[in-house]
Amino acid sequence: MQDLLATSLRYRNGQLHVLDQRRLPAEEDWQVCTHADDLVSLIQGLAIRGAPLIGIAASLWVGHIAEQGADKLQLTELIAKLRAARPTAVNLMNYLDRLQNKVDQGALAKTISDEAVAIFEEDVRLCAAMSAHGAALVKPNARILTHCNTGSLATAGVGTALGVITTAHQQGKNIKVWVDETRPLLQGGRLTSWELEKAGVPYQLICDNVAGSLMAAGEVDIIFVGADRIATNGDFANKVGTYALAVLASYHQIPFYVVAPVTTIDPNCGHGRDIPIEQRNAQEVRGVRGVSGSSGECHWTPKNAPVYNPAFDVTPAKLVTGWVLDKGVFNQNDVKENALLNV
Repeated sequence: MQDLLATSLRYRNGQLHVLDQRRLPAEEDWQVCTHADDLVSLIQGLAIRGAPLIGIAASLWVGHIAEQGADKLQLTELIAKLRAARPTAVNLMNYLDRLQNKVDQGALAKTISDEAVAIFEEDVRLCAAMSAHGAALVKPNARILTHCNTGSLATAGVGTALGVITTAHQQGKNIKVWVDETRPLLQGGRLTSWELEKAGVPYQLICDNVAGSLMAAGEVDIIFVGADRIATNGDFANKVGTYALAVLASYHQIPFYVVAPVTTIDPNCGHGRDIPIEQRNAQEVRGVRGVSGSSGECHWTPKNAPVYNPAFDVTPAKLVTGWVLDKGVFNQNDVKENALLNV
């Protein structure tokens, strides 16, 4: 395969390099994948994260292994293994299904690896299109709120919701961004803040439970979030806490947009209740583990406190102002007329 470069993923000289997002912002540590188990571990451990990037990383690995001479059975087993790595992010399934179709057709190794490269390059284009459509919704001097991390760390391109934000900034709209820290994994505090600083976008970090009071005070003009899976009725799963933001936005009459590529739509999922929700390690809520070379753990709960730790929640379509896709911006009427089935 040809060399490919993204913010947190590189395929170079026949090796897949992954930026360990667990160690950001303090340290930029690149990991090299040498085995499928390495990649699964990095995905499940959130070293690789973001629905598009998870699928892209898995696809590049399949293309790489195809070029190493793996046969049809070996590739099928590999795809099944990678497919099971994360249950909610549907891009992973969509991309691997594309590669499985090539395998089933008896495609040559180069055809399979070319498809993996095409998936990478396609995401760059999708991100650019989404960002342009979304930035058109942003008025000058807007105060924008976002949740989790949806920038170039999570995609091959400029990102989804954060791509909209950085594009609006580049257009000179004088925006300010409220960044939810995003419990329990602090992906907003650690990653979104890091990306906005690099892009020179004015922002302030807030605790998740501050968002409602900011809305009440008239300090939020518009909200952009990403998605890990969108049902055909418009319901969508995103990092836990998104549903609460949507409810608050509805109450305060603030536009609430979800930004995602068409690859995040699950044509086999008709309703949000059918989206599988991943349960994560209780330790992510009980305290914090040392990073960037430090060691040990800090617990702020009783050591064995019972924990409920879903990674995502589902926001119903009726709370969404619009769906910003690479194909354009879709409103409530569009979705009610099954537009998401036809994009």
